Amino acid sequence: MTKPGKPLRVLVIAQYYPPDMGGGATRAYNVVKGIALHGVQVVVVAAFPHYPHGNVPREYRKRLLKIEWREGVKIIRTFVPPLPSKGLAYRLILAICFVISSLFALPVVGRVDVIWAANPNVISFFPAMVYGLVKKAPVALNVDDLWPEDMYGFKLLKPDSFLARIAETMARIAYHKARVLTPISPGYVSVICGRYKVDRRKIKVVKAGVDVNRFRPYSASTRRHSNKFTVLYSGAFSVAYDFEQILRAAKLLENKNVEFILQGGGEVAPYLKSMVKKLKLKNVRIVDKILSRDEVARLLSEADALILPLKDFGKPYLGISSKLYEYQAAGKPIICCADGQPAKYVKETGSGIVIKPADYESLAKAVLYLKENPELVKELGKKGRKYVEDNMSIEKIGLQMIDKLKVLSNV
Repeated sequence: MTKPGKPLRVLVIAQYYPPDMGGGATRAYNVVKGIALHGVQVVVVAAFPHYPHGNVPREYRKRLLKIEWREGVKIIRTFVPPLPSKGLAYRLILAICFVISSLFALPVVGRVDVIWAANPNVISFFPAMVYGLVKKAPVALNVDDLWPEDMYGFKLLKPDSFLARIAETMARIAYHKARVLTPISPGYVSVICGRYKVDRRKIKVVKAGVDVNRFRPYSASTRRHSNKFTVLYSGAFSVAYDFEQILRAAKLLENKNVEFILQGGGEVAPYLKSMVKKLKLKNVRIVDKILSRDEVARLLSEADALILPLKDFGKPYLGISSKLYEYQAAGKPIICCADGQPAKYVKETGSGIVIKPADYESLAKAVLYLKENPELVKELGKKGRKYVEDNMSIEKIGLQMIDKLKVLSNV
């Protein structure tokens, strides 16, 4: 227990942490920065940068761990092999390696009041539990995605397989043993409570949030000049997204002065490039490159509209991508190709157009509608920006998380 007047000391366990891409890394970073802004002392145990390409930077090679300081936060990086996050086998190897190597940081973590297991989903609880026993500190478990349920949708795991039974047993243990669960979406609550019989009172939804100072509208003078209406996707090229919907819509818009830009990296990049070549698309540009957060923020500001193309898995989405908050913060209209929680969020905040996943004809019509209505583009962008400023900044999300963690630590 922390003595009165002492700052809260939080240990964060996160395999994925910037410069890694993806929602998990973004969520962990936003919480760390958000709580640090309010005087919390944070230590992060993270894997060597590796996601999604598996290219571990030279300065981390031939090491078991490396300590670094970024933005006033101590980050202890621990070993993972240089493997791309592609397929179930590689993902499991990376996760298991991190579970083991994360414990190498035990001697250098220092004193801890509470532990927040950020990612990977469910798996991060187990090294966090070891830290909790050694440091005599309670563990809160983050839920970025429903695991293993999402793996069924991605067809990475069969629901009736032996591995699925192991995964669900691990999830049940983690959900029940963690003192508090902090899912990013209210849509997850019914599954956690219903399927795993978890007490609703220990579930505290804390959304991902966004750094509104980094992700913001840029002045017109700093934007690149183009007479084309540009629709941008920025993020991981993963199996969760339906890029074929974008490419087929682009084919319909070949002569409409519209350009699609797909920026990121990941396992489906080769497929994307082959499809662009196969469809002979001249209005699709693939930027197969990992950018810094500042570079991404500027890229978002240069587009006319931003797109979230989630794949159709035959049921409503329960999660909310942190990408949506960054899109809103950039002051751009969102084209949300999804149903469930993402669609509900975009509609409620009045920040974009919602269409069904996989419906490329409706996507093409939505792009043309925005192109022909520049005042609507401005209005949707302003509404999204105002909403995240008022509700989703990392300062506000940080305060919410501190409230949940302080209850555990009795600070």
